[in-house]
Amino acid sequence: MNRRTFVKTLPALTLLAGAASSLAQNAGYNSTPGASSSVPDTNKPSSPAAPELPPITLVKPQIDGGKSVLASLRERKTNRNISPEKLSPQMLSSLLWAAFGVNRENGPSGRSGRTAASASNSQEIDIYVALAEGIYLYDAVPHRLTPVVAGDLRAKAGGRGRGGAAAQAPVNLIYVVDLAKYSQAPFQEPGLKDPEIQKSYYFTDTGLIAGNVYLFAASQGLAAWFHNCNKPGLAADLKLGPEQRVLFAQTVGYPAQSQPPR
Repeated sequence: MNRRTFVKTLPALTLLAGAASSLAQNAGYNSTPGASSSVPDTNKPSSPAAPELPPITLVKPQIDGGKSVLASLRERKTNRNISPEKLSPQMLSSLLWAAFGVNRENGPSGRSGRTAASASNSQEIDIYVALAEGIYLYDAVPHRLTPVVAGDLRAKAGGRGRGGAAAQAPVNLIYVVDLAKYSQAPFQEPGLKDPEIQKSYYFTDTGLIAGNVYLFAASQGLAAWFHNCNKPGLAADLKLGPEQRVLFAQTVGYPAQSQPPR
């Protein structure tokens, strides 16, 4: 097989590792009180837990299926017409892995590597996942969701004063930068501690993650929409610290079926 044929047939999800496992169900997703991982990491996200919500241990991301990289690029688009139908546990797991999961145990400077690049491998972007039952924090190393706040807050992911498609969609990814992680980075890019240069880094890094989500959605036949959100409201609900900033949100779900003509 020559190089051109290989690129055309390369599945978009070839890097996904492992097969699906069977776990207990919680509100349509798999949940257990914890998870183990052999991957060392010094940059775990931290967040206050919502005791009334159990953590969700995600099934292993799926290795096969999906359209090729080039086909996914051809079909990448924003689609706000999203069904309220829940994503399957497998689809949610693979979506989060594709967004910013661990794809190698030994990345730059001994820290785990991720599916999207970050400045100095600081991994400064945290992904909060707004579901119907509450908002969770994606912890990539054990590949699980840690509860943050209970209650349906999806409308705030859609923008101030209006929910739009985000209010009914099954999954909203909320991108939050933690500036403190820059000082913890294993090596220091030029200007990594300069507030203005930091902006160029975290906006770029968020875009890289969002691009992964768009390609995954195109590969799997999902609808995706990257947009602004109610930043003050979400920052208050998530009880963010002074070094954390809400940046953007991305809504994902199955595309809504078009209504037949009358």
